Amino acid sequence: MNNGLITVIGGANVDLSAVLKAPFVQNDSIPGHVSLGMGGVARNMAHNLVLMGHEVRFVTLFGGDMLGQLCRERCQACGMDLSLSETRDDMVGGLYLCINDQQGEMMVAVADTDIIDLITPEFLAARLDDLNQSAAVVADANLSEASLCYLLDHCTAPLMVDAVSTTKASRIVEALQRSACHRLHTLKLNLKEALAVTHCETASAAATALTVLGVEHVYITLGAGGVFCCSGDTQIHYPATAVDVVNTTGAGDAFLAGVAHAFVRQAPFPRTALYGQEAARVTLLTTEAVNPDIAKIVL
Repeated sequence: MNNGLITVIGGANVDLSAVLKAPFVQNDSIPGHVSLGMGGVARNMAHNLVLMGHEVRFVTLFGGDMLGQLCRERCQACGMDLSLSETRDDMVGGLYLCINDQQGEMMVAVADTDIIDLITPEFLAARLDDLNQSAAVVADANLSEASLCYLLDHCTAPLMVDAVSTTKASRIVEALQRSACHRLHTLKLNLKEALAVTHCETASAAATALTVLGVEHVYITLGAGGVFCCSGDTQIHYPATAVDVVNTTGAGDAFLAGVAHAFVRQAPFPRTALYGQEAARVTLLTTEAVNPDIAKIVL
């Protein structure tokens, strides 16, 4: 096992992000700022981990269109190893469009990520030896339930998953129930996702339900409320540090990247969450999905 190598699996998108300068009005054109950047939950996590000093292998599929090629070039430029990724000339690359309110909070987003469905169990099986040589494998729930189930059953490196959304969070729960091992090292969700997949009413109850399903370490992010951590009978809530939010896009991705970094650097649970929180806080300070200043955080 390479103690510094982290493999990240999942989506890579081109992000179109709009921040309103005036209150939202239905069926009207609203002044704002629109920016183009690179995104995708897994890509953001991979980029953050590179900035944190890790060797990162990124496993994804790029489209053969202009934006797909741009995304691949940007991933290479920031230092990711793409030797396990592929470009599909017959597919359009992932595209993510989000609209944020005047405070930088996301109002609505649309993700066109059909290409990620081609990361199948067979695709992963061809790369399994490389995955298992990693200090950790970090994936997002953009992967199909079948692919997540394959990773649960065959990935021997510590597997960490980001739930992505309320719709996609159910994939990892269903994969846990289907898998032969019924075990996942780390799952990160926000409160809405956690309550939706467990049908619980509190973060504590949801975290307990997820540990019963086989999740060893649960992190439930609470936005301005901080983060709730659970491992077995250990539960702890860390409050958040006040921050002037510029844009929330990418903050959750930075959190799990921070947790993965702290884990690989042998920080104990639940203090791993403190690094995740700081990574998320720094990300909230920029319009981009990744803030280069994350490299300045000291563990």
